[in-house]
Amino acid sequence: MGNSALKAHLETAQKTGVFQLTGKGLSEFPEDLQKLASNLRTIDLSNNKIEILPPLMGKFSVLKSLALNNNKLTALPEELCKLKKLETLHLNGNRLTQLPATFGQLLALKTLSLSGNQLRTVPTQLCSLRHLDVVDLSRNQIQSVPDTVGDLQAIELNLNQNQISQISVQISHCPRLKVLRLEENCLDLSMLPQSILSDSQISLLAVEGNLFEIKKLRELEGYDKYMERFTATKKKFT
Repeated sequence: MGNSALKAHLETAQKTGVFQLTGKGLSEFPEDLQKLASNLRTIDLSNNKIEILPPLMGKFSVLKSLALNNNKLTALPEELCKLKKLETLHLNGNRLTQLPATFGQLLALKTLSLSGNQLRTVPTQLCSLRHLDVVDLSRNQIQSVPDTVGDLQAIELNLNQNQISQISVQISHCPRLKVLRLEENCLDLSMLPQSILSDSQISLLAVEGNLFEIKKLRELEGYDKYMERFTATKKKFT
């Protein structure tokens, strides 16, 4: 892509606060974007070949939405965690194995998509994010859900298509968790905490494609309580 095309995109972005340049084979983050650091609210650089995000990411002080789906990112810079206004972060289809230690500083974050990366655990940093609504960690390499998950504030947690065989009973204590997706994992029925059914806020539990038949789930103690929540929620939306 020529400089003139990039210049045209930058001029548009200056007016709209939105910079979108997807599927152009970019191998690096366009450094010229930092000229607009104080007025860009949305950046979408999905479907490129970007391997590294530069430290200048920290300069985008009013950025609300950042999408870098389907690039080649293996790590995120600590500076990304300075984006105090960031509400939506889409990083699906990269090669991330972990999040920066300071990720919990993204205090405005509401939606986080990390589907199709190489995470091996549920990042503990997510528990610091008080406004987090939706977390998508599907299609990673997560094998267990640790005790720290009990502090997660999310309303929806998607863990589909991982390698999960163990879940901490603390997941029942998530104060706002309503939707828990665990389809296509390696769960035995004995490893599914019954308190998810009997003693949690969860009103939609998706567990198809594990190592047990769904009808066995219905025989568990607490299933009736879960169905009450499920039905009440359904009524609310119809």
